[in-house]
Formats: sequence, C-alpha cells, structure tokens
Amino acid sequence: MLTTLIAMLPILSVLTLLVVFRLPAKIAMPLSLSITCLGAWAGWQVPAWHIAAAIMEGAVISLSILWILFGAMLLLNTLKEAGALDSIRNGFSSLSPDRRVQAIVVAWLLGAFLEGASGFGTPAAIGAPLLLALGFPAAAAVVCALMANSTPVTFGAVGTPMLIGITTGSAGTPGIPESSSPEFMEMIQNVAVQVAVLDIALGSWIPLLMVAVLTRFWGERKSWREGLELWRFALFAGLCFTVPSFLVAKFLGPEFPSILGGMTGLVLVMAAIRRGFLQPKDVWDFDSRTNQISATSLPQAHVPLLRAWSPYLMLTLLLLCSRMDFLPIKGWLRAVSLAWHDIFSSGISVRLEPLYLPGFLFCLAALSTLWLLKLPLSGFIKAGGLAANRLVASGIALLTGLPMVRVFIHSGNNGAGLESMPLELAGNMAGVAGEAWPLFAPFVGALGSFISGSATFSNMMFAAFQISVAQETDFALIPVLALQAIGANAGNMVCVLNVVAAVSVVGLQGQEGAIIRLTARAMLPYCLAAGLLAWLLF
Repeated sequence: MLTTLIAMLPILSVLTLLVVFRLPAKIAMPLSLSITCLGAWAGWQVPAWHIAAAIMEGAVISLSILWILFGAMLLLNTLKEAGALDSIRNGFSSLSPDRRVQAIVVAWLLGAFLEGASGFGTPAAIGAPLLLALGFPAAAAVVCALMANSTPVTFGAVGTPMLIGITTGSAGTPGIPESSSPEFMEMIQNVAVQVAVLDIALGSWIPLLMVAVLTRFWGERKSWREGLELWRFALFAGLCFTVPSFLVAKFLGPEFPSILGGMTGLVLVMAAIRRGFLQPKDVWDFDSRTNQISATSLPQAHVPLLRAWSPYLMLTLLLLCSRMDFLPIKGWLRAVSLAWHDIFSSGISVRLEPLYLPGFLFCLAALSTLWLLKLPLSGFIKAGGLAANRLVASGIALLTGLPMVRVFIHSGNNGAGLESMPLELAGNMAGVAGEAWPLFAPFVGALGSFISGSATFSNMMFAAFQISVAQETDFALIPVLALQAIGANAGNMVCVLNVVAAVSVVGLQGQEGAIIRLTARAMLPYCLAAGLLAWLLF
C-alpha cells in the first residue's frame, strides 16, 4: 500500500496542485518535482546521483520543447506583424462563419495533417494560435486544439508512436517474435490496422465531442445541445479522416495514415462546406461577453490569402521533406546533434538534434516572411522579442515538469528491489482488473502520456507490460496493444507538458489546471468507450 502511494506521488501532486488547488504550472511543477524526488530517494531508495542524472536528462528534453515553442510563436508573431494573420482569419471566416465548423476544420483536420507530418506538439502550436486569431477565446482555442490532437497522434510524426514506441516497447518480450523477423513486423502492422478500425468507431466522434464542449462552456446559452445538433457534419468530418487513415494503415503501413487522412479530410470537408453540405441553418458564435472578434466584423486584410498562407505552406513542405527517409535532408539535419552520454555514470543518456526539431523549421518559415511578406527586419526582431518574453513562465514549468517525469520513469534503478514507479502502478491495476483488463488497458496508455508527455514514450514504457498482462489473462494480444496506443493518444488531451506548451502560445499561463479539467471530460469517456468496445468484440 505504501509503495503504491509513493509511486502515485508524481500524479497526485500534479493533479492536486494544478487541478484542485489551481496553482499555475510555474509553481505547481517545481513543487511536484521536489515531492517526486523526495519519494524516489526516501521511499524507492533511488540513488541521489541517479535522480540528478534523470533531472539533467529532463532539462535537456525541455530545451527541445522550448525550442519548438519559440519557433511556433516566432512564426505566429511574424505573420501578425506582416498583416498576414488578418487574411488567414478572414479566409476561414469566409469558408464558414460558424465557430463550430471553424474548430473542426482548423483543430481536427489541419491539426491531423500537422500531427502526421511532424508531431512534437506542432498541431497545438499552430492550431491554437490560428483559432485565437479567428476570434476564439484563448481557453477555447487551447481546449479544441488539445482535444483534436488525440486520434491522429497514433500515427503522428510519420508513424513514430507505432514504429518507435510499440516496436521498441514490445521487442524482446517473451513470447514475441524477434524484432528483425517478418512475423514481428506483421504484428506491428496488425496493431496499426486494429487501431485504425477502433478509430473509425471511436475517433470519428471526437469532432462532435469537441464542439459540444465548445458550446457548453463558451456559448451564450451554455448549451451542450448547440454542439450536438451539428452531429451530422461533425461525424462526417470525423469519418473523412478516420476512414482514409484506416485504408492507408491497411495498405501502406503506419507511416502516413495521419498525413494522408488529414489531407484527404481537409479536401473533402472544405469542398462539402463550400457546397453547403450538412451545414447548420443557424450560425453559432461565442457569447458576446467574451469580447472576441465577431465572425461578421473582421478587420480588413491587405495581404492576398495565398501569400498570407505561404509561410505555413513552406513550413509544411519543410516538415514533409525533413521526415522522408529517401531524401538527404533528414540526414543533413540530424547530422548536427548534441549528446550527453552516461550522465553522472548513471547509464542515462540524452541527445538533442536542434536542426531536426520542428523549432528550426518554424524559424526558417518565419525568416521567409522577410521576402514572402516583405516584413521589415525591425518587425522580425520585434516578433522574436515577443516570442522570447512569452516563454519565461512556460520555461519554468517545462524545466521542472519534464525532469519530474524522467525521475518517475528512471526509478527502476533502486535499492528497494522494486520495479519503476509506472510499472508498479500498472502492475497493481492489472492485479485488480483480472480478466476485465481491456477496460483498464487504455487508461494505462493515457497514464503513460500524462506522465511522460508523449504517446511514443507511453508505448515504449508500457507495451511489454500490456503484452504480459494479455498473456496472463488469455486476452488477444493485438487488441491489447491497440488499446495501449489509443490510450496513449487520448492521454495527449490531459498531458501537463502539452497543456503548458499550448497555453504558452496563446498567452494563457496559469490556467493549466482549468484546461485539464475540461479536456479530461473528453479523455475519460474516450478511453472507457475504447475498453468497452474491445472487451465486447474481442
């Protein structure tokens, strides 16, 4: 009982400080780091030097996230300085003045494409500011971006959560084929297809859930119904992504379902909107008391729409080209790396690839505004200063939050003879669940993303554990791994690190707990529905 309580300290401290006491992340995360380190040292008997190494590893990883956030905010600020943001805003409004439709197009479909191309928090870093520019309240923009950045995450960053997360996490597990064998790769492919099948049944409803939350918390009448009445169009938009994603996963593999699914969905849904297909009769807008820009009274734009989008189009091209193995660009960018091997002789190592991270590509796209949008150098410098200033509060949260996560994960090196804290927690869940494990499996995946900040890390951490439980309970292996992947993508909605990153790009620091309370309303039923469906079908 005591070990379980100690293992839960990182999770309980974050939830208590952020969600219950509503402290800003820049205060809550340093306190959570201190509590976690104390529990690891005193209760788990992790050597102090090992804790220090985990903290250093987390700090370096934090720098990579801050680099991405700086690039995203720099690009956004340069577009604003050049007047392009007004054109982009007007373009979306001319597509549809209805805020629910705008949220689906920007957060769900554009976000899915960006997640597939890059990952690393790019959808929220671009989608939330775009929604803010459209006149969405800052909190609404963040919640929509986080909720939508769930289902596409399974195949994000050109399939990284599957190809690296599930593959690395399950390789070498007893009863699993050799990782170099065709049987192993067939297993990974089957897991990808199984996830895509479940996504058609579950992920297709995420847009509807998103707009229902939008109308309930930011509408004048605070009504769930105003969101749910858009169910035909929302489900259509959901299927326009999940069905193409399934076909790509089945016939091409796990690298491109989110990229091609997002691209296909954008084309189909935008064409449907222009033809009035399934469009609402009454336009829904925010409560006028939010003092946001009205959808019908936007400022005049002076930059042509295509030209205004050109830096984002360049960014998309750079992201795609830098992720393709058959092009030399990926090798060139990854050749520049900073590594710290065997930190404090702990066996922990960390590597930073500053040019390969999306932050560098964001900065290149921002630089392109100097000639694409004729932005003066003084405007670019001003944009950079604003971006740097906004990172201060987020930097404190990330530079303490990620080290806390790494201490939690690396707690397997201890003098108490225990597994690492996350594995001990998962083991306790398995002991309670028994044959009902499918109901719990997605929540383990979500737990992994919540504490690690990454679906890839969650899959790496818990894939072998999920396999072991499946073998002990005689439950089918492929569905259990699929539930792990689905839970990992759902956990992105409430992951503290993603929330901190998203609020930082819209200037909403200090509201992290409120955001998590809202996004959890989508994450919990999503995981429960996935577990119930798998339990009934398999």
